Amino acid sequence: RMRKLERKLEENKIKEEKEAWDLEAMVQHVEQNLQLMTKRAVKAENNATKLKQENALLQVQLKNYKTENEALRSGQSASLAVVKQNADLALQNLLTIITNSRSSIKQLVSGAESLQLVADLLKSIDKISEVSEDGQ
Repeated sequence: RMRKLERKLEENKIKEEKEAWDLEAMVQHVEQNLQLMTKRAVKAENNATKLKQENALLQVQLKNYKTENEALRSGQSASLAVVKQNADLALQNLLTIITNSRSSIKQLVSGAESLQLVADLLKSIDKISEVSEDGQ
């Protein structure tokens, strides 16, 4: 009976040692996970701080852009008047150019017709001189 109890005691010791090792391994694993989670938390806090700073900067830029946009809108009506005036002036110049171009085109056509008449006349002179030479 004593041997049986000693064996049982030895088995319990081995079992307890194994459980102690398993428990130690589990504690180490939990500690590693805790360290990883701490690193992630620190990184997340740093990112959050960085994002808050970036957000504040973007808010300032947005405010500046809104102010600039309002300034541009108020100046836009004056700019539109200048653009309209320039467009009207360009239109007047274009109409003048068109009128002058039409006149020049008419003169060119008239000149071309005159040149054609001269060419026809020169042909006739050649024919007349040929007939005169044959008739002598």
